[in-house]
Amino acid sequence: MYVNYNELPNDSRVWVYQSDRELTAEEVMHISKKAEMFINNWTRHGDDLKGSYIVKYGYFLILCVDESFNNVSGCSIDASVRFIKELESELQVDLMDKMNISFKDGGHINVVKLSEFQDYIKKQKITGKTTVFNNMVNTKNDFENQWEVAVNESWHKRFLV
Repeated sequence: MYVNYNELPNDSRVWVYQSDRELTAEEVMHISKKAEMFINNWTRHGDDLKGSYIVKYGYFLILCVDESFNNVSGCSIDASVRFIKELESELQVDLMDKMNISFKDGGHINVVKLSEFQDYIKKQKITGKTTVFNNMVNTKNDFENQWEVAVNESWHKRFLV
C-alpha cells in the first residue's frame, strides 16, 4: 500500500538505487507512476507492505517500507529487485551498480566508477570535505541524516590518502 514518504516512521527501511546518468523529467515521471503502482501491489506472503518512494536530484530512486506495519521478506525484496531491473530495461539505465560512486561538485552531481573516484582523490579533486552520497544507509532516519555527507563522515573516507 502506497503512502506519502513523509508519513513513514523514521525507522522505515530504505534502499537507495543510484542511476549511472541523470534521468530526464519524463523518465522521473515514468518511474513515479511505476513505483506507486509497484508499491500498491507489493506484498509479503500475501500481506500488504506499507511503503513509499522518492526520486532525488534526478539520479536516485529510494524505496521505503514501514516494517512496523509488516516486515519485508526475501520474496518481497526479490520482487523489488525485479521491479528495479524492469526499470533498468525500460529506461536503458543502470540502477544497481554498487561500483559507481556519486559526489557533488558545486551544485552538480557526478557519478563515476570507484577507480575514477580514487583517482580524483589522489589528484585532490575530491577531498575529505567533498559531499558524497552514502547509498548504504538502511533507515529513513539514516537516509535523511547520513546519506548526503562529507567524505570524512562516510565509508568513502577509507580512500583518502
